[in-house]
Amino acid sequence: MNEDAEIVAEFLVESHENLDQLDRDLVELEQTPGSRELLSSIFRTIHTIKGTSGFLAFGRLERLTHVGENLLSRLRDGKMTMDSDVAGVLLRMVDTVRALLESIESTGADTSATVDVDAVVAALEATLAGTPPVAAPAPVPVVEPVVEAVVEAVVEPVAEAVAEPVVEPVAEAVAEPVVEPVVDEPAPAAKPVAKRTAAKRTAKPAAKPAAKPAAKPAAKAAPAKPVAAAVEPTPPPVVSAVVEPVVEPVVAVEETHDEDGAPKRGVVDSSVRVDIELLDGLVQLVGELVLTRNQILQRTESAADIELVRASQRLDLVASELQESVMRTRMQPIGQVWSKMPRIVRDLAHQLGREVDLQMEGHETELDRSLLEALKGPLTHLVRNSLDHGIEPPADRTAAGKPAQGRLHLRAFHESGQVVVEITDDGRGMDPDKIAAAAIARGVVTREAIARMETREIIELIFRPGFSTAAEVTNVSGRGVGMDVVRTSIERIGGSVDISSTVGVGSTVRVRIPLTLAIIPALVVGETGERYAIPQANLVELVRLEGRDLRENVEILAGAPVLRLRGRLLPLVTLEEALGGPSLDASRADFLTIVVVQADDVRFGLCVAEVHDTQEIVVKPIGRQLKNLPMYAGATIMGDGRVALILDVAGIARDRELNTAIQQEEETRTGVVDSRALLVLEVASGRRAALPLTAVSRLEEFEVARVERSGSAEVVQYRDGLLPLIRLAPAIGLPDSSQGLPQVSVVVHEEEGGRVGIVIDKVLDVVDEAVIPTDVGRRPGVLGSAVVQDKVTDLVDLDAVIRPLLAGAR
Repeated sequence: MNEDAEIVAEFLVESHENLDQLDRDLVELEQTPGSRELLSSIFRTIHTIKGTSGFLAFGRLERLTHVGENLLSRLRDGKMTMDSDVAGVLLRMVDTVRALLESIESTGADTSATVDVDAVVAALEATLAGTPPVAAPAPVPVVEPVVEAVVEAVVEPVAEAVAEPVVEPVAEAVAEPVVEPVVDEPAPAAKPVAKRTAAKRTAKPAAKPAAKPAAKPAAKAAPAKPVAAAVEPTPPPVVSAVVEPVVEPVVAVEETHDEDGAPKRGVVDSSVRVDIELLDGLVQLVGELVLTRNQILQRTESAADIELVRASQRLDLVASELQESVMRTRMQPIGQVWSKMPRIVRDLAHQLGREVDLQMEGHETELDRSLLEALKGPLTHLVRNSLDHGIEPPADRTAAGKPAQGRLHLRAFHESGQVVVEITDDGRGMDPDKIAAAAIARGVVTREAIARMETREIIELIFRPGFSTAAEVTNVSGRGVGMDVVRTSIERIGGSVDISSTVGVGSTVRVRIPLTLAIIPALVVGETGERYAIPQANLVELVRLEGRDLRENVEILAGAPVLRLRGRLLPLVTLEEALGGPSLDASRADFLTIVVVQADDVRFGLCVAEVHDTQEIVVKPIGRQLKNLPMYAGATIMGDGRVALILDVAGIARDRELNTAIQQEEETRTGVVDSRALLVLEVASGRRAALPLTAVSRLEEFEVARVERSGSAEVVQYRDGLLPLIRLAPAIGLPDSSQGLPQVSVVVHEEEGGRVGIVIDKVLDVVDEAVIPTDVGRRPGVLGSAVVQDKVTDLVDLDAVIRPLLAGAR
């Protein structure tokens, strides 16, 4: 169903519900004409139908409701008085509106010729003019009684009339039902019908009087002739009474059927409104059912009774399907929140003097209704923040070489069992120096603390209470209340907020929230005899180390244990340590079971004693005694009835002060990288340089003829796009010797901002050995030098080399 069809379907459902209420309100208003509340309610309903029908181009429906609205307006203003005639014509209008809605549902238009709109409009206008309204057409006779009368009256009375002398009452009885072939039907089938007729039509007993009047002169009429005379000249009133009701209603009650032959439901019958509290209660009951199912499955795992095992498996299947269906009833598209954004952006852009092009992507992305409600406020604030602090005034944008109209992009999508919402603008970006100065001026942090912070930490200061970069307080911003509330609100529903920004280019705020908070899949682990649940949305992988692998891949850096995993250093935290126990001593361990987890951009290894299995768990809130502990997100009841606490991965990372992004920047700055995974290159005719292997996406070779220019930059057509090139030797202060080569060797590096090709002479080797970096040779583009394979090698500062090129490409 496309978007237009959904709008029409919603219009039909709401209008039918409103019309049912209108019937009741009009009848009540007729009895209490002075009720202004009823009049206002009726007027609003008709006004809504009129406005929506005009928007959807239903012209006849709009014309009818417009005249009805005029009449209701006169009643509301006291210029007319409600009486039975006015009520009657308004009820006729309601019936006609209902018929037009049925026509729209069946044909998609309100142009059905069977609905006489002109007559009802004329009646409404006559009532407005004060003239007697046009009389309503006589109601269509009910189909069922007429059909029964035709069949039943012929059966028994006709047989008696032919056998006995015909008298006047008999002629009347025969003249009304003119159906001759029915006489051939068997008598047993006719008698029950005649009895049913006698019970239903007591007002006209035609059969019994025909048998009694024997005293009347029978000679005045011949036995056969009067019957023929009674049959042939059928009186016009009788013919119209029989034909009219039988033909017309048959067409009206014709039903459409679906592929299975069952009657097809209409739009109104295909949906039902349910109180949200009822749905919440249903979700709780399903949660209890899931807990019971888990208990039964655990008890029947080793049962000898095959039938019991089969029944438990069937229960598992049914409970899972029921859970999925119930959870789906609470899922709603995020477009319900975004529907208000165009108006918010338009009003705020006018207020701030901005020109903004709003783009929204992913309207159909669904998430739990309770989370959707909690997301409205934070999203609205983030959008307002982008306009106020991000997108510049048109004059400033033009001076900076940007289009006068700024771009605000809202995007929602599913990723790893979560809903990700991105708010991206192409504004001025976040200046770390300006943020630091504002934080010091407002007393959020000290100057000494700022000096020790990295760029990402400084940007994160915008989430501190009381922080603002606004020069003055306005009704939009400046009070230092907002971003801290946004983060608190998002984290309260199990989500997280992350910001990436480039000065002069723009900012992206990324919000991650779970699909639902009621029932989630989780990995159950054990520690010191207790069980804990880790949400599956935070899981990356499981790693088990023992023997030589344990000794070689786990080491101590800066007093903290780290795991060397595929060329990256991963901080390690034992679950026992996170719960207040001793820290990890890898030298005394025979093996390690590591659960690699991630919350936003923070990834670390959680060492556990046991790994049980994955389960769907029902999230229960924890008591106030445990709410302040950062490592717990909730609790659940396991299959054996015991309580297990749900671990908060983000809370553990904050509590242990883990930040992978900051750590990687610090490692790159100091040279404490996984030096065993380096790509060694040759540049400048024999000079050696090394890149972290993790920074290399692919190695490519291009013919020199494929290298083209775009402005001052070299580019290559690559994978349906352009790959900008940067020659490594000049970037690190060495002479370029790659110009004369027949082919260009390129190291392709990719990251979120784009991709770039680093031109080198050739690849020498991939090394996996420990190196000791020094400050010798430190210069722009080079962190320092180290001895690699017994030769001095420059350690490339990749960020300094490619950042200008990526910024220019954007």
